[in-house]
Amino acid sequence: MDVVVGRIAKAHGIRGELAVDVRTDSPQERFQVGAAVTTKLRDGSKRELTIAAAREHSGRLLVRFEEVPTRDVAETLRGALLLADTDTLPPTGDDDEFYDHELAGLRAELLDGTVIGKVVEVVHSPAGELLELDVEGREVLVPFVHAIVPTVDIAGGRVVLDPPEGLLDA
Repeated sequence: MDVVVGRIAKAHGIRGELAVDVRTDSPQERFQVGAAVTTKLRDGSKRELTIAAAREHSGRLLVRFEEVPTRDVAETLRGALLLADTDTLPPTGDDDEFYDHELAGLRAELLDGTVIGKVVEVVHSPAGELLELDVEGREVLVPFVHAIVPTVDIAGGRVVLDPPEGLLDA
């Protein structure tokens, strides 16, 4: 199974560098020179790329790939997702940290055990992470903070919610 470790935001400069929004806690491992990454393009196709260089710049990572020699080629990768095989991910080492793929598909229930839906995905926003839930066919975004999501039970296949009044209403 693949997990998103970054998203290509835009081309940077004239030599094919790309600005990447990182979605991994270990960018130094995922984006090291010589590492191969799978890129899922906007049309759904996949392409293997090899990292030639990576450096931090203005809150993003600037990455140059061996197969991307010019800005024109880099522009074709805008919006692409950078993927890693979940089998290659190291343990988080923290009971309160989770990989996005571990949360997708978990049952969402209230403190009293009432099942309200399931986790569709984790949405990364500038304000923090949100859990996108499918609640009776509706998309509901829930802030992924301990006060609202006090329990994440991967082994039990569930997240427990203590939502403020009105959060789950349509």
